Amino acid sequence: MTSAASAATITNRSDKAVKITITEGSSRQNEVLPSGKVIAGVCQKGCIIRLNDNAKDEYELDGSESVSVEGGFLYYDSPLQKVAPPAGSASDKEDQ
Repeated sequence: MTSAASAATITNRSDKAVKITITEGSSRQNEVLPSGKVIAGVCQKGCIIRLNDNAKDEYELDGSESVSVEGGFLYYDSPLQKVAPPAGSASDKEDQ
């Protein structure tokens, strides 16, 4: 059993709702995250986050991050890492 402490938290800091697709292994979950709301306890074993059904806006998470969506991008909330991996980084790995 994986604890919530090792799961990711996603916050929508945008002015609009954002559609988030969370892919963990063979499981895929679609969420509409309203402005100012949080999804917690996701990506317990790592996952790929896609924003607004755009294949170029995919981000790979390990499962312990706290991230925010703002301006169409995903950002780490920790002070050590300001920006998540470049958009498309997860899909580039799949193509190799």
